[in-house]
Amino acid sequence: MNHIDLLARLAVESDNRIVLLVLDGVGDIRTRDQSATALDRAELPNMDALARRSALGRIVPVAQGVTPGSGPGHLALFGYDPTDPEADIGRGVLEALGLGLKIGPGDLAARGNFATIDADGNLTDRRAGRIPTSECQRLVDSLQADLSSFEEADIEVVAGEEHRFVLILRGNGHSAEVADTDPQKTGVPPLSPQPMKPGAEPTAALLAKIIARMNYVIADEPKANAVLLRGVSQLPTLPQFPDLYHLRAGAFAGYPLYRGVAGACGMEVVPCGKYFHEMVPTVRENWSRFDFFFLHVKQADKAGEDGDLKAKIQVLEKVDAALPELLALEPTVLAITGDHSTPAPMASHSWHPVPLLVHSPVCFVDDCQELTETAATQGHLGTFPACELMGLLLANAGRLAKYGA
Repeated sequence: MNHIDLLARLAVESDNRIVLLVLDGVGDIRTRDQSATALDRAELPNMDALARRSALGRIVPVAQGVTPGSGPGHLALFGYDPTDPEADIGRGVLEALGLGLKIGPGDLAARGNFATIDADGNLTDRRAGRIPTSECQRLVDSLQADLSSFEEADIEVVAGEEHRFVLILRGNGHSAEVADTDPQKTGVPPLSPQPMKPGAEPTAALLAKIIARMNYVIADEPKANAVLLRGVSQLPTLPQFPDLYHLRAGAFAGYPLYRGVAGACGMEVVPCGKYFHEMVPTVRENWSRFDFFFLHVKQADKAGEDGDLKAKIQVLEKVDAALPELLALEPTVLAITGDHSTPAPMASHSWHPVPLLVHSPVCFVDDCQELTETAATQGHLGTFPACELMGLLLANAGRLAKYGA
């Protein structure tokens, strides 16, 4: 019996409520040039006071040394084994679901970035300067108008947030086994779509033609003059979160990908703002409707990816300022963590364990005095796989029956 099947077997109903507050990319590192992390430097009186009444530890999103994407990072938090092929949801499908798009069993979806290339065809900005969403919509309208006459496939292009978009190939016969075209660095050209398994060659060739046509349409744009594709994927079949744990689950996330991963797991996605202080009133309004509340805060990850420690500190301080409003709802269990670390010195996701705080009436209060990476290494919870977190939350909420006689 695997871990999630065990939890499903033991899960029981209760009136107790669980809140999982995910500060995306919250984890950071100390280096020779960065002597303190954002959690070290931020003024977090509410989180630190909560830490003194809680248990701390660290979670490993996938495995030691493995850097997770946002999809696997969140699936692990929800109790799924992110290395299980059944839980391998591509970023394209997650982005599409998060935008509220319908994905059929044979459809292919890819997450796209508008990017900037120089005269030599090398990338100078993988995110096109994070163009405004309105600019993204204008570009997508132009691309869709051009691709509507593309005879080899039924194509849909949908704008996302800022530089992001979704590309969908409708119908059957496509393969998801095509590698990303984003090289994940600048100073080099975009990659061409490559088949990762036999049989994917026609889809890779088709995507290459589509990319070439899209790049031709936007070639004269000052910033967004190229496209990158990531997470070519098709709709998976996941055991549904509410059924597994006997929970009425609500997702409060302002960005499409995170709404998508929650929706793929069977959570009800509740419209809300993009910032924590905007989400909390919506959570309060829906407090009687759910037993499990997934709250996602994106901005710490964005600051980390920009290498901006100061901005990351400001994000954490704003969350801390609004935290009392959430605490006033008196959740039985409150967990604060991230789906992965995004250290400012690396300006990217990383493999480093993520600090975790768990508060409940029976959490075993340890000696930690603050919520930081260093304190988390000394916490009672230790370091454990992220996919085991749901078991811990359910147990603290009195929602797991005893195992065995």
